[in-house]
Amino acid sequence: MKYCFGVDVGGTTVKMGLFQTDSMLLDKWEIPTRKDLGEDVILSDVANAIREKMAEHGIRREDVVGIGVGVPAAVTGGGFVEQVANLGWTQKDVKKELEELTGIEVKVENDANVAALGEMWKGGGEGYRNLVMVTLGTGVGGGIIVNGQILTGTNGGGGEIGHILADRNETECCGCGKKGCLEQYASATGIARLARRKLAENSKQTILNADEVSAKTVFDAVKAGDEVATQVAEQFGAYLGYALADLGAVLDPEIFVIGGGVSKAGEILFTYVKKYYQERTFFTCKDVKFALAKLGNDAGIYGAAKLVIV
Repeated sequence: MKYCFGVDVGGTTVKMGLFQTDSMLLDKWEIPTRKDLGEDVILSDVANAIREKMAEHGIRREDVVGIGVGVPAAVTGGGFVEQVANLGWTQKDVKKELEELTGIEVKVENDANVAALGEMWKGGGEGYRNLVMVTLGTGVGGGIIVNGQILTGTNGGGGEIGHILADRNETECCGCGKKGCLEQYASATGIARLARRKLAENSKQTILNADEVSAKTVFDAVKAGDEVATQVAEQFGAYLGYALADLGAVLDPEIFVIGGGVSKAGEILFTYVKKYYQERTFFTCKDVKFALAKLGNDAGIYGAAKLVIV
């Protein structure tokens, strides 16, 4: 039997999984991301954790086909990252360093792209080879899979759909420094922002509270039939639906997979997104599927493992 490891490096924890190459997940665990101890500690900790897990399961080095790694940054084809602010990394050759620490072949990709690969393999996009994954969390992340392969782009920045221009009239800045990005309207924070704007101009009765509004409270209120919350959901749906229609015209995917914290609202999201998507979509893309992500926080380790499983 052959094995591989999937590693998802985050700002707080590193999620890790041990897989058989027949796709069976044997073990998963987390270690803290000790970024405060210097930029070399994180990969050293990962290597140590892998060695310990190999010893625990009686796995020889020659039986490990590779280690797949997802990191929160743009990654070049050679596994090099220019900068990862929340890890304290600059000019780091992740592939080379981890290979030297473990003696095992390593493949490295952006974490959102890796999550998309995981959802294609064993999640909401299983059975499809052309998909767009949209992660609606604090921001809007994305991953694009074409013919079963991650679309990374020239500099590793492919799939950054959260920074598609969604509103040319926006006056406030996105975290990236630009104005009018999709992330400002379709993320969890973006939905709350839309709600606060709506509440500031609203005179109708609503169960929403401007001081405590969140994406969850908005969609809970939508499910309760709240008119103001429904108007916010319509705005959200228009921003995201139109953006996906634009992506569809370029990529012609089989399926859009929606994940992240906002996706916990469930299928009701598609009530608002699909109709605006259909309003703008190019005719060849009208039958695209929509699905919720299934792997949750495990998408990263599954996708990272898939990087090294042929």
